Amino acid sequence: MVFFGGYLEKDFSKDSKITVMLMCMTATAGYELFVYLYKGAVLSANIELLLFIKILVIEIIYNTLLTIILYPLMQKLGYKMESVFNRTQVLTRYF
Repeated sequence: MVFFGGYLEKDFSKDSKITVMLMCMTATAGYELFVYLYKGAVLSANIELLLFIKILVIEIIYNTLLTIILYPLMQKLGYKMESVFNRTQVLTRYF
């Protein structure tokens, strides 16, 4: 998710939940596909496509629901951190 956010920083709206959900779905699918191919190629595991698709759909739905629930909390925390780091130090006295 962080790589997607950094890559799409100029086009990415922090307030758009649909964009965040699509990024979550894409990241989940990409990760699971990578792990599946790794298990098949390196570990010589059996390849069962229907079982993989079933697990992939369940994990995408689960991660998307978690994102819907947790994203507002992460967004508020991000705004607080951003305000702390972007705060300008104004000196009231001049020497």
